[in-house]
Amino acid sequence: MAAVGVICCVGGPALMYYVTPSEGELFNRFSPELQASNLANRARRQRDYEDFLGKLKEYSKSDKPIWEAAADAQRKEREELIRRTGVEEAEKERRREELRREAVGR
Repeated sequence: MAAVGVICCVGGPALMYYVTPSEGELFNRFSPELQASNLANRARRQRDYEDFLGKLKEYSKSDKPIWEAAADAQRKEREELIRRTGVEEAEKERRREELRREAVGR
């Protein structure tokens, strides 16, 4: 029984290591178009991943659980977007009003 246990405990991971392709082998199996798109998007994905890790580190500094800190940050971002949109709309309306005044004044 001990021998069977050792074979399962050691042989299973060894088999997985043997049959799992490396990252380079997997990449070489991709079609050329997929390889090109993967290489083209690599920098963007790396930047997104680093942003994600930065946000996680920021959230972990809070006393709140990470999911609550993330929800608070999303809420603040949404409020900022709504505020910016309101300011932009007010600016557009002000410009329209100026154009109307100029058109009437002519």
